[in-house]
Amino acid sequence: MVTQEDVLNEYDVQKLDASNNVELTEDKLDDGSKGQLIKLAGQLRDRRNELNQMASERASKRDDLNAKTREKVDEAQEHREKRDELNEQVQEHKEKRNELNAKANELFDEVERMKQDLELNDGKDLEELEEEIEQLEFRQQTEVLSAEDERELIEKIEEKREEYQERKDKLDDSSELEDLIEEAEEVRSEASQHHQKVTELADEAQEHHNQMIEAYREADDIRDEADAMHELFVEAQEAADRHHEDFVRVQKRLRELDKQEEEEQRDEREAEREAAKEEAEEIYQKFKEGETLDTEDLMKLQKTGLL
Repeated sequence: MVTQEDVLNEYDVQKLDASNNVELTEDKLDDGSKGQLIKLAGQLRDRRNELNQMASERASKRDDLNAKTREKVDEAQEHREKRDELNEQVQEHKEKRNELNAKANELFDEVERMKQDLELNDGKDLEELEEEIEQLEFRQQTEVLSAEDERELIEKIEEKREEYQERKDKLDDSSELEDLIEEAEEVRSEASQHHQKVTELADEAQEHHNQMIEAYREADDIRDEADAMHELFVEAQEAADRHHEDFVRVQKRLRELDKQEEEEQRDEREAEREAAKEEAEEIYQKFKEGETLDTEDLMKLQKTGLL
């Protein structure tokens, strides 16, 4: 089984170092100053981008591995189809071979029946008879025999010659048998050709079968690598997503702080306006009572619209 460590080493993939991750605690989020939060947001953003890049690289390698897996599966399927096609041809040649062998057997059975009819299966063949005659003639020529023994030998030679001639005459009259034997041998030869084709095609089919098995095995190995790479992708993507979520939380907190500052500044300005108005009204009252106003007092009245 392929492990993540195997894939990291095989495909030169950067290992995710968790010590480089940025941690966001509730205390940092709630109690951190604006400056601290801005700095933290930058760290979260940078780490998120780094992790997204890492996840993208792992996803790309995973997709490449999945593509190679599909290529191997397609290759295996091609070998499967070729194997099946060859096996069909094997079956066709087997059927033809068996058909021809059955026909040849029938023809050879007919040959045997015809030989029996011609009595060619009984006794010795011509070559054997000819050899026996030669041996008897050689004995007659080389041995010193009595008159009676020589007469018996001559009779025996004559008997063998008659047997030889009788058998030769039968064979000479058996042209139909020879034709039948020739036909049977031709059919048997054709059956042998189909048998040879069966052997060749079966060997080729087996080779495609072996290549199919090997391609499926390689596809399984690459698929395991792709699955391990996907786990590495998920690891990086989940870490990137967490950093993005924390980045968004910090950004939201910064907006809250900005809004809070704006409200405080608005309240402060409002308070200043109220104080200025009260002061201006006091000055205006003094003016109405006939007191002399200096330049600063006059400017305060003008600023509040009381003058």
